[in-house]
Amino acid sequence: MMQTDRVHMQHALRLAGRGLGQVAPNPAVGCVIVRDGIIVGRGCTQKGGRPHAETVALAGAGDAARGATAYVTLEPCSHHGRTPPCAGALIAAGIARVVAAVEDPDPRVSGRGIAMLRDAGLAVDVGLLAAEAAALNAGFFLRVMEKRPLVTLKLAVSADGMIARAPGGEQWLTGEGARRFGHFLRATHDAILVGSGTVLADDPDLTCRIAGLEDRSPLRVVLDGRLRMPPGAKLVRTAEIVPVIVYTAAEGGEGLRAASVEAVRLAAGADGGVDLRAVLGDLAERGITRLLVEGGAAVAQGFLDRGLADRLEIFRSPVVAGAGGRPAPVFPLENYTLTGTRQFGPDRLERYERRAMDPLSSKI
Repeated sequence: MMQTDRVHMQHALRLAGRGLGQVAPNPAVGCVIVRDGIIVGRGCTQKGGRPHAETVALAGAGDAARGATAYVTLEPCSHHGRTPPCAGALIAAGIARVVAAVEDPDPRVSGRGIAMLRDAGLAVDVGLLAAEAAALNAGFFLRVMEKRPLVTLKLAVSADGMIARAPGGEQWLTGEGARRFGHFLRATHDAILVGSGTVLADDPDLTCRIAGLEDRSPLRVVLDGRLRMPPGAKLVRTAEIVPVIVYTAAEGGEGLRAASVEAVRLAAGADGGVDLRAVLGDLAERGITRLLVEGGAAVAQGFLDRGLADRLEIFRSPVVAGAGGRPAPVFPLENYTLTGTRQFGPDRLERYERRAMDPLSSKI
């Protein structure tokens, strides 16, 4: 494949990234249609997962799609769902060649889309920027193959190893730039999770508060093994605006349900709290592919200890929290690979990925 193929696939991947946090349970896909070196159509999977990227790009290309090449970040679907298969749409539009980054692990597709295209006489190339495409949709891959979402753990850690100052003091460890990026992370995930301790201590909103992205606030999830969340909590009072699920191991929850909070009772884990694997399984059944865990330390440690934190977003702050602060969890960084760093003023973001995680393998 030529260098121009790589350039167009990179374009398609950037388009696909726009759908993160918006398209579950579907994958975030990008498509670029090129004819005679000119981009004639492009698109990404739309909010709610429909229409698909190929449909959007073909609509933009119109008759110019005939004889063109389509660059798609995931194998075009071959099955009839709420919409006809994208492989069939590409064939009907007269596309001559398809470059797909990676095969779709969904058993309803899994090579069938590629076979349909080839059987219709289209030239098909598979594998260009496959690792990048799989990493982008790692949450979708995990949901299909492991029946759980991708878990990203985000925490801010002070210079003296704390995730919060003593109660009653200054709230923030990080500056505005780091906090804004934290809200961007919320916008790119389907759900955000905290423990009841965080609700009691901080009374958070857990919404995306970046101008123009307010409508991208994720589903809000609380682990509350003993149903301690008070009825006056912001999460309860705003549940009709942005949905809230509370997972508990206790009986009850009628008051929460009356306030439009969904209270789900699951089996208790070995520590007496809600079983984290059961929580992830239930979220996957609901179509969640990307879960952002924001704290606190006990919840974070639970995901780390069970090997369920796939990615880490750790903000290192130069601030000294001082006596009475809440200690950070123990990060087993020997099990992770540092994938990048970013600077937000005085705060440094370290990004890690679990070494055992391979979105291209049959086991993640």
